[in-house]
Amino acid sequence: MNNFIIDLPNKQMTFLDSRFYATDNGGYVPSVTTILEAYPKGAAYYEWLKKNGEDSDAIRDEAGRRGSVVHKLTEAYDRGEEVQLMDENGYIAYKLNEWAMFERYVDFRTRYKFDIIEIEQNIVSEKLGFAGTLDRIIEMDGKKILLDIKTSNAVYASYWLQLAAYEQLLTDMHRYNMIDEVAILWLNAKTRTEGKKGQVQGIGWQLITKEDTDKDWELFKATQQLWLAENETAKPKRTTYQLSYQFKNLAV
Repeated sequence: MNNFIIDLPNKQMTFLDSRFYATDNGGYVPSVTTILEAYPKGAAYYEWLKKNGEDSDAIRDEAGRRGSVVHKLTEAYDRGEEVQLMDENGYIAYKLNEWAMFERYVDFRTRYKFDIIEIEQNIVSEKLGFAGTLDRIIEMDGKKILLDIKTSNAVYASYWLQLAAYEQLLTDMHRYNMIDEVAILWLNAKTRTEGKKGQVQGIGWQLITKEDTDKDWELFKATQQLWLAENETAKPKRTTYQLSYQFKNLAV
C-alpha cells in the first residue's frame, strides 16, 4: 500500500497509518475501507458485540490478521512463488484454518482457468477523495472481473460498496470502464459440494459475481458524505524516519 511520503532533500520517509494513502502531491486520502466504517452495521452486528463483550476487539483483530495472512499466501502463489506450510525449521508456519483457506484458493485457480491482469494494485485518486488496494483483476470466460478475496464468516453488504468504489478508481485511472463484473471470492463459505453446472464454487469456497454496481456506488457516495461529516479534519498518524545514517568521528 502507498502509505508513505519520501522527502529526498531532507532524507526522510514519513509513514502514514494504514487508514490513509499518500497522494503524489504530498497529501493523503482515506482508504475505501476506512470510509466504509461509517456504513450502518445493522442489528446483527450489535447483537454480536453484546454477546462477545470485551472479547469483540480481540476477535475482530484476529479476523483481520487471518485475512492478511491468507491474502499474502494467495499473492505469493499467484506471483509464482512456492508456498510451504512448514518453515525452514520444520515447524508449521500458519494456523491450519489459514492454510485451509489458502488451499481453497488453490482449488479455485486449479479448476477454473483464467488470466490474471493485476495483483494487489494500489490506486489513489485525489479527484474521488479515496484510495484502495485491488486484490485481483482477472479475465475469465471472456469477461474482465474485479475480484476481492474475503475470509469472513459472511458476505456483508458493504463488500459490494467496496467493489463499486474500486471500480470507480479503475475508471478514474483509465478514463473508461474496463470491468465487466465485480466478484467476491469467499474462502470461508458454507458450501459442501462443487455446485451445479454454472456455479463457480468448491467445498468451503464460492465465487459470487455482480454486473451492475450503480446502486452500490450511490450508497458508497452517501457513506463517504457521512464519513466526511464526522471526519472532515481527520489526519493520519505520521511516523518519520531518516533514510540513512553515517557515523562521523569528530575527534579525528
